Amino acid sequence: MRFMLNWLFTSIAIAIATFLVPGIQPFGFAEAWVCFAFVGLFLNIVDSFVKPFLTVISLPLTIITLGIFQLVLNSFMLELASYLSVNLLGVGISIAGFGSAFMGSILVSIMRSILDSIAED
Repeated sequence: MRFMLNWLFTSIAIAIATFLVPGIQPFGFAEAWVCFAFVGLFLNIVDSFVKPFLTVISLPLTIITLGIFQLVLNSFMLELASYLSVNLLGVGISIAGFGSAFMGSILVSIMRSILDSIAED
């Protein structure tokens, strides 16, 4: 149940980021909500399996930058989820560059935190 709720919140956060950040747009033959759902699914999978490994590897750099490098890591996770979604399923989001991914990952993180706090109440 928690995975499904996290998937829904991630998809909503990606949809909001897509509409607010220039350079991120739905991609593929399906409707926009399907694109957001697939990228949300892949982002949850990437955050579950790949991100912990990369977080441990980049720990010294994260300590040196006082945690700012985690924002860069989140940007790469968003780009990886987008890449996997588009190349494996043919639908997802198109990210124009690293700046768009960076702003999108910040917005997705903020929205996920807000939605999680709402769901806990």
